[in-house]
Amino acid sequence: MKLVVPIVAVVVLSVVTFLRSPSDTTIPIPQPIFNSSINNASSDKGIAVIAENLQTPWSIVLSKDGRVFFTERIGTIRVINANGTLAHDPVGYIRVDQVGEGGLLGIDLHPNFTSNHKIYIYHTYSNSSGIYNRVMLLVENENKIVDSQIILDGIPGGRFHDGGRLKFGPDNKLYISTGDTGIAELSQNKSSLAGKILRINDDGTIPIDNPFPGSAVYAYGFRNVQGLTWHPETRKLYASDHGATGNDEINIVRAGLNYGWPYEECSNDGKYSAPLICFNPSIAPSGIAIPKSSKLGYDGDLLLATLKGSQLRSIDLYSGEQNNILVGYGRLRDVVEGNNGSLFILTSNTDGRGLIQENDDKILRIFKD
Repeated sequence: MKLVVPIVAVVVLSVVTFLRSPSDTTIPIPQPIFNSSINNASSDKGIAVIAENLQTPWSIVLSKDGRVFFTERIGTIRVINANGTLAHDPVGYIRVDQVGEGGLLGIDLHPNFTSNHKIYIYHTYSNSSGIYNRVMLLVENENKIVDSQIILDGIPGGRFHDGGRLKFGPDNKLYISTGDTGIAELSQNKSSLAGKILRINDDGTIPIDNPFPGSAVYAYGFRNVQGLTWHPETRKLYASDHGATGNDEINIVRAGLNYGWPYEECSNDGKYSAPLICFNPSIAPSGIAIPKSSKLGYDGDLLLATLKGSQLRSIDLYSGEQNNILVGYGRLRDVVEGNNGSLFILTSNTDGRGLIQENDDKILRIFKD
């Protein structure tokens, strides 16, 4: 069993499941244990708090130059410099409507960020006609935003289910997850950008090879996707989606397919694309990652930061074995792999749904020296 031993708190619980039909992959939530003592633990892995007293951090991304950028839902883009210090002044302030689950959400860097300094963000706003989300392209210089433009607008928004994850894929296209905003039927409407995974070029134009000509829609029938990642070898796209009452899903996303919401959840009847894994009761999976490095021993595993589950969970995509590798820090919003094989995790206890711990929220780093 693969094990991470944090310095503050840890418990490792194993659950086994196999990647068969959704009914076979429905699993219970292991109960987290808080404030566990590991003073007598022997391991060469550990965890460090690299930033704290944050205001609902939502998404994190690492630059090849060693900097760490992250969003706070209130509308700030923050940076941890290559020397490990959190810059006092934000990189930028975004005017957002922090209503319900909305605000400043996803962030990603252009694949050529170190030369072009382009940053992409997803945020919620409102006007006289309602609540919306948009994607913006920003240009950074010496930790300050110096230019901006809207490249995708009019994404339906709401108090709940705003999606918000955006990631560049191995094809250098920008993928964007959107929620159904609480209006479930929008997920099945291919003319709406709600309840979808979208795909655009880096300038906001529509790729000519998108499945629906002239449309940013790449796949549809989702409720509230908050995690996107690609397998480094197979290049398959994985997404985590929140179910209504339980029925959280991990899906392999393919162009043009319908993933069933609101007509099906965790089903395998052949009418809609079946999920790879289901979770009952809910763990509320958020950010996901598949590490490339073998340094921590999680290479090729799907890692999930979970909100309701309050755990960082690993799934072996070949055997189906699942392990909780980190608990005790409350709600976890995002996880990414660092340049040296370490993992960076965002807590989300100040989002109105968690139990706030001392110095929350935090960025954690799991490492092996």
